[in-house]
Amino acid sequence: MASIKEIQEEIIDEFSMFDDWMQRYEYMIDLGKSLPLIDPSYKTEEYIIKGCQSKVWVHAAMEDGKIRFTADSDAIITKGIIAILIRAFSGQNPQDIIEADTDFIDEIGLKEHLSPTRANGLVSMIKQIKLYAVAYQTQLNE
Repeated sequence: MASIKEIQEEIIDEFSMFDDWMQRYEYMIDLGKSLPLIDPSYKTEEYIIKGCQSKVWVHAAMEDGKIRFTADSDAIITKGIIAILIRAFSGQNPQDIIEADTDFIDEIGLKEHLSPTRANGLVSMIKQIKLYAVAYQTQLNE
């Protein structure tokens, strides 16, 4: 499996192929459509990300020392955003997720092309993914 950094580099390369932000938004929407479906039992208040304008649900499960994330959103752009994050972090070990930087978000220009409320939602999504990683890392250390 590729490292978080390698996956982030792939994402940066993919986004650099597009000349304008309309093409990038279309690509993000396509990524959202390819997001593996979250089990409907996780589309509850318990799994909702606080701080997002739209509804975003994220579930994490530990399998063989790696965290597997599933997610969904009721907004197409937001679903694309969480798809990018899931791609970068799902299937990685907790410590790598905790230590990973998220500079790739700035490198693809995502944050600067989002409304302030969507940008806040992006930060909340990253924070939640890292919190899951901390929780699983803590369990491993016990």
